[in-house]
Amino acid sequence: MKIVIPGGTGHLGLLLAAALEGEGHQVVVLSRRGNVRVPGARTVQWDGRTLGGWAAEVDGADAVINLAGRTVNCRYTETNLREMMASRVDSAAIVGTAICQAVAPPQVWLQMSTATIYAHSHDRSNDEATGIIGGTEDGVPAYWAFSVDIARRWERAQIDAPTPATRKVALRTSIVMAPGRGGAFDMLWRITRSGLGGPVAGGRQFVSWIHGRDFVRAVEFLLARDELAGPVNLASPEPLPNRAFMAELRRAAGRRIGLPATAWMAELGAFALRSDTELLVKSRRVVPGRLLDAGFTFDLPHWPDAARDLVARSRG
Repeated sequence: MKIVIPGGTGHLGLLLAAALEGEGHQVVVLSRRGNVRVPGARTVQWDGRTLGGWAAEVDGADAVINLAGRTVNCRYTETNLREMMASRVDSAAIVGTAICQAVAPPQVWLQMSTATIYAHSHDRSNDEATGIIGGTEDGVPAYWAFSVDIARRWERAQIDAPTPATRKVALRTSIVMAPGRGGAFDMLWRITRSGLGGPVAGGRQFVSWIHGRDFVRAVEFLLARDELAGPVNLASPEPLPNRAFMAELRRAAGRRIGLPATAWMAELGAFALRSDTELLVKSRRVVPGRLLDAGFTFDLPHWPDAARDLVARSRG
């Protein structure tokens, strides 16, 4: 298959490109920096907003996997939130335009989305059929609603694209845990080794996650399953509270002690790292209903096993 990956130069793009190339697929990455090197892929420049020569790569491709979007690992200032919105909505819209105008449109378009679209929840799991979309919860910061609005409009840009010959899937992705610089696990691994890997803000909030190996396998599964369209949760079937999540990571890392962080300490830490506490304290209790119903099996569905695997690979 020829697979085009807009925005494929980040942590997940590198993970996918290497895996797909290893399976024998031809991978083309669209990047705002045309000279960036992605192992296992050919890189073509685009701006993520307007049509250009890159659209010829979409015409005749078998699949598009759009990962484009400004990182959420930043301070949630008005400027950054606007850039997060525009980079996602604009890129999804222009990908839809390229597919619409293609003489030979791709059979499938997988569009990155986020598990953050669901409501902050401690007491119930959110699957695709019964999950509650967030934005109106009581007792959470008002600006969290903007993250949900970004997710809604991100998905709407794909839904509204007139591409009748192309199957469309929205990847409501939880935190992907894979070794390597720039990923979520790298940050958690460094924090744990430094002795700071305790619970955050009490640790009741649920962490939804998926091992990088299962993320790649789920993408490949969705590429092949013609009957699956619409939103699909990419998450382990076993989310767990932050307190238990960090305890298992410490156990895998051989660290007996992990200093906890209160809410105000988390705020200070997020400020120092130029990030935002929503990434740490929003309770994302998300489960993969549609993947399980379709017969997908996880290689690493349990966090203790996944944590041991990730620690071993990170040490290696």
